[in-house]
Amino acid sequence: MSELRVAVLGVGVMGADHVTRITSRISGARVKMVNDYVTDKAEQIASGIDGCRAVADPLDAIADEDVDAIVLATPGTTHEKLLLACLEHRKPVMCEKPLTTEVSTSLEIVRREAELGSRFIQVGFMRRFDEEYMALKALLDAGELGRPLVMHCVHRNPGVPSYFDSSLIVKDSLVHEVDVTRFLFGEEIASVQIITPASNPGAPDGVIDPQIAILRTVSGRHVDVELFVTTGVAYEVRTEVVGEHGSAIIGLDVGLIRKSAASTRGQAGPGTWGGQITPGFRERFGRAYDTEIQRWVNAVTSGRGTGDHTDGPTAWDGYAAAAVCAAGVESLQTGLPVDVRLADHL
Repeated sequence: MSELRVAVLGVGVMGADHVTRITSRISGARVKMVNDYVTDKAEQIASGIDGCRAVADPLDAIADEDVDAIVLATPGTTHEKLLLACLEHRKPVMCEKPLTTEVSTSLEIVRREAELGSRFIQVGFMRRFDEEYMALKALLDAGELGRPLVMHCVHRNPGVPSYFDSSLIVKDSLVHEVDVTRFLFGEEIASVQIITPASNPGAPDGVIDPQIAILRTVSGRHVDVELFVTTGVAYEVRTEVVGEHGSAIIGLDVGLIRKSAASTRGQAGPGTWGGQITPGFRERFGRAYDTEIQRWVNAVTSGRGTGDHTDGPTAWDGYAAAAVCAAGVESLQTGLPVDVRLADHL
């Protein structure tokens, strides 16, 4: 079968990275078109790829018969319109988070896709494709820790863009832990509470940082998340699950560390750690992004005859994450727990 012809819409940091990986590291696909509101940047990128051209209007790229699938990396405020166009033309799309910027419009996207009877939208929660997260998921699914009871998460950035505000710490940072919780535990989040400790003196004026998020799942599991996005140090993402038979932790830059008692499987080996902290998210999750895009390309190619063009987080996952974050922003304002309101699963 011929290579999947992809249009990349938005060639900022993420979009440009996707262009590079599709061109140099992904098999079975090629970049056919690029688009960006910065026209010169799109044209510069297109000029370096054989058979690729820059298109001024993203809707033209979606409608073009020379394009089989879309990578959507434009600002979140544009996603609703562009996703609807992808559905109208039945073009599979890898959509970077958020699905849309509002819970109501995210749900509408889910409903419109459901009406077509096929899955066209995959959402870019890349941690599901990270080797450590996949190892932790396999450990939990195999029952190695018994029933998972508690999860502790750390999400630290050295800094954030100038436009970041307190609510974006929830919507742009916590959203990953929201999806990780749903991925690892396989259930929805019932409530969220945002606690605000003493703020970092180095945070921008008006930005409440750090924040502590408390998530509770529908079965009563507890998840706490430290969100600290102006550390000035490096990029740290850690996740520890504590179960009835032991615990496991990832994100120490040394692979999964497990602690457990002796069992019929033998005594667990000693843990080790050391090394340097990863400087940024692209270094930490670079391989996960590669795996994510490769699996998406494979799914779109094989899904041409099945109607399912996804291999990962779906539009529903994007909607569910948006609903939790909306409750989180509400809690940020009050400090109180807020119930998550989800529609019935379509």
